[in-house]
Amino acid sequence: MLTNKGKYGLKALVHLAGLVPGTTTSIAAIAEAENIPKKFLDTILLELRNAGLVRSKKGPGGGVALAKAPEEIRAGTAIRILDGPLAPIGCASRTAYQPCDDCADHDSCAIRLTMVDVRDAMSHILDNTSIAQMASRAKNAAAWSGGTR
Repeated sequence: MLTNKGKYGLKALVHLAGLVPGTTTSIAAIAEAENIPKKFLDTILLELRNAGLVRSKKGPGGGVALAKAPEEIRAGTAIRILDGPLAPIGCASRTAYQPCDDCADHDSCAIRLTMVDVRDAMSHILDNTSIAQMASRAKNAAAWSGGTR
């Protein structure tokens, strides 16, 4: 399941994708607009900055912005940075594999084989969805619904 950290990170990236290119915004503005606790958002944006997805500028006219074009940032990348592997269980992970203590036969385990399929499906969707696509989808949905829920 996506953690709040991952969800808030995606919300912040989508928010930043909506900025006019070359401009910045304050962390407080993102926190208020997206209903994210500011201290938590500070930590999230620091991780995204350290990973090269967000840039920050201090001083007058400072703030945060995307470090890359939103078309180049994949949802899967951001989630892995903030939440770790996508696999629902350790034995299905490609990057953080951990065998189960109670598994008699790893190669034929029905649970592991199914969870590998789940991981692959999630990875396919998230690794092929850009932040720009997420922003566009939300904008189109808001326009279609009149901006209300």
